[in-house]
Amino acid sequence: MYFFLRHLSVVEVLYTTDIVPRTLADLASPHPQAISFWGCAAQMYNFIGLGISEGCLLTAMAYDRYVAICWPLHYSTLMSRRACVAMVGISWLMGIITATTHSSLIFTLPFPSRPTIPHFLCDILPVLRLASAGKHRTHILGAILAMASTQSHRKVFSTCSSHLLVVSLFFGMASITYIRPQEGSSVTTDRILSLFYTIITPVLNPIIYTLRKKEVTRALRHVVKRQVPSP
Repeated sequence: MYFFLRHLSVVEVLYTTDIVPRTLADLASPHPQAISFWGCAAQMYNFIGLGISEGCLLTAMAYDRYVAICWPLHYSTLMSRRACVAMVGISWLMGIITATTHSSLIFTLPFPSRPTIPHFLCDILPVLRLASAGKHRTHILGAILAMASTQSHRKVFSTCSSHLLVVSLFFGMASITYIRPQEGSSVTTDRILSLFYTIITPVLNPIIYTLRKKEVTRALRHVVKRQVPSP
């Protein structure tokens, strides 16, 4: 327990140091200094990484308490020094990976020249709201609307239709399965929905994609003509 508490204390100190000192300085100053772009990125990186590491450490500590209470005779074996070090290492690694991924993706988005964050720290949602990418139509839709001829529209939508159908099936079945109200649901309904979500939808995906290709369609017709004798 104390091994995990030491690492949790380090995370908590770094976590508060990343946010509190600058916040207090801004509150105490009549003219707060604006944080730089890379300073904001560094604050978000530390904020995300330390937050994820703390969550993982708390989960490891919960497992430690579970073993101590429910499996006391096996505690020394299950929670060996090597296991504890591995849990702590994974906690720090998860924080680093998550912070690197989120920060690199967020701060490569286009931002206005002088952005102002309505927040006391560089949190994810306030920063994302400033990104210009989220305030315009997608590039695909914009390119389609810019085309003049109806034939071009038909060709582009034909190209995208397979993907749109697959996405609709995947997220549609997932939404019905996990977001629908529990009242009135039955075991049979759950089984049917799980069947669609886990088996039928993955089987349909390659069929949907391949049948949109003219070469595959022609080959399929050729096979059918060979197998079915003409009257």
